[in-house]
Amino acid sequence: MIGILAGMGPKSTGPFVDKTVDQCQKIYGAVNDIDFPHMMIYSCPTPFYIDKPLNHKDMEMAIINGAKRLEKTGVDFIAIPCNTAHVYFDQVKNSLSIPLLNMVEETIKRVPEHSKKVALLATTPTVQSGIFQEALAKEGYEFLHQDDWQTCINQIIEKIKQGQISESLELWDELYLQLADTIDTAIIACTDLNVVTDKSSGDISLVDSSTCLAEAIVHKYLSLKN
Repeated sequence: MIGILAGMGPKSTGPFVDKTVDQCQKIYGAVNDIDFPHMMIYSCPTPFYIDKPLNHKDMEMAIINGAKRLEKTGVDFIAIPCNTAHVYFDQVKNSLSIPLLNMVEETIKRVPEHSKKVALLATTPTVQSGIFQEALAKEGYEFLHQDDWQTCINQIIEKIKQGQISESLELWDELYLQLADTIDTAIIACTDLNVVTDKSSGDISLVDSSTCLAEAIVHKYLSLKN
């Protein structure tokens, strides 16, 4: 059984489950209800505030406690569709006795090899942690970041969390034009952003961490099933 520790943020849980279901259809041709895997989905509230510094101790404990609760339901492995939560990946992994998928690793695998300049669209704590920058550097990609991009991303995330979707889409369209002049690839490393980025198409390669993790979940499920 698949374990998904979600709720970070709450509006991203439903879309992520949809992505996982889509990957079941895409990867192994699931059609009928019985074809899909058993999933235990736990929406775990965490002390994340878009306008306040992150309390790492409280955040880490909330995620670890959520992961332990999910493990007790009998799931075979856990995936956390939240990039910020992966700041504490090692601590969470060490608190479990079952496998924990790594969203960052799965995402870096999907960055196009031809990429020259890569941007990271994520929460401030995720950017400041350096977890993606380190992984990108190991693969030889040039990482670009601008403070005004981050300010816009924070505003978009805030409006999504407040349910102001049309306003967030307008901000995203403005940011996309700026990015297109500077980079060729953007990593979408915040599941809340899927509300706006899933509607995009254009010159930039968008590597969505949610989709990458959903693919990894289905492949892991199939490996255990077989």
